[in-house]
Amino acid sequence: MNWVILFIAGLFEVAFAFCLGKAKTATGNELIFWYAAFFVTLCISMILLMKATQTIPIGTAYAVWTGVGAVGTVIVGILIFKEPATFLRLLFIATLIASIIGLKAVTHN
Repeated sequence: MNWVILFIAGLFEVAFAFCLGKAKTATGNELIFWYAAFFVTLCISMILLMKATQTIPIGTAYAVWTGVGAVGTVIVGILIFKEPATFLRLLFIATLIASIIGLKAVTHN
């Protein structure tokens, strides 16, 4: 169950990165909204990460959490913020996904 919690924590990391991306171009009340959403998603992500580390080793949990966040943020960047999807960029994201899967496979808890 904590692996699911850890994955969800990584998705909230994607959410807080998305909020930062949206805040870059916002002004006024919209800017306040995106920064508030950033803070809320950041807190949720951290709380879930703390919960997951109760049974998953901290080194593995942190690596998986940041990996899920990195992969998700790159995908959001490509799909929503129109960042480039070059071959090498996608190749390295694929290797990151393989590393996350590898860490899960070799971690026993």
